Amino acid sequence: MAEFVFQSALVRRALVAFIERLVNTLPTVITGVVFLILAALLVKLVLVVLNAVLARTMRGQSPVYRQFLTTVVAVFLWFGVGLSTLSVVGLEGIAASLGTAAGFVALGVSYATSDMIADAVAGIYLLRDPDFEAGDTVRVGDMEGVVRSIELRKTRFGVDGDVVVRGNADIEARWTKVGGERG
Repeated sequence: MAEFVFQSALVRRALVAFIERLVNTLPTVITGVVFLILAALLVKLVLVVLNAVLARTMRGQSPVYRQFLTTVVAVFLWFGVGLSTLSVVGLEGIAASLGTAAGFVALGVSYATSDMIADAVAGIYLLRDPDFEAGDTVRVGDMEGVVRSIELRKTRFGVDGDVVVRGNADIEARWTKVGGERG
């Protein structure tokens, strides 16, 4: 019987300690939830404005580009909101560690995909260049052909009945239009 009373007292003390900690932590949790709600509304507003601006400035372009840019911005914003929320609720160490780790991961990914990123950026320039369009005859280095299609990372040329595919970074740096009109 004495053992039961002893265990009952331990359980009661543990429960009281738990409730005290919960009550002490409640303001921090409420602050974190309010911050998260406000941040979510702000992110939503920024993405709506970004979509409107991109729809206006990239009129006539494929919606894939607008969606890609919006997704990249959304990922960065939500990651920032997550780190900020951790800081608001008192977990600054975890937020700092996650931010540092994300920086190293981003550095590694950007290094591993640098050629792909260069092709995509050059592709955007080529897609927007009115002097480089499908049907044009161009020379890139020692190759001369008719532009068949321009994609985000690659451009396809018709050369002597064959299809030649080149990365856009290589093309954008050294293409020359052959003749004044389309081929």
